[in-house]
Amino acid sequence: QVQLVESGGGLVQAGGSLRLSCAASGRTFSNYHMNWFRQAPGKEREFVARIRSGGSVYYADSVKGRFTISRDNAKNTVYLQMNSLKPEDTAVYLCNAVLIGTTTGYWGQGTQVTVSS
Repeated sequence: QVQLVESGGGLVQAGGSLRLSCAASGRTFSNYHMNWFRQAPGKEREFVARIRSGGSVYYADSVKGRFTISRDNAKNTVYLQMNSLKPEDTAVYLCNAVLIGTTTGYWGQGTQVTVSS
């Protein structure tokens, strides 16, 4: 089992940047695919970005070219660098970990990102 703690959210003006972090407990962080999701008020949770254990990355079309996901296995941390932020990026951002070869996912509590116009 892994526990996830997100940080780095806040209030930023449109066009600004934020970097989110997700720190994971445990000694097998490298065995997890890591994802970022987001959920805006009144909307369903949506996929934002993924970095697999081997380093391959994937992005939602809505953030491609603006967001960058990365991981530091030595620090048990995954990051989401968000640039050129838009008001529609406003949401709670949640970190998710999936153990290789399973469908079992673990979630953090989320961090609020608010982008003002």
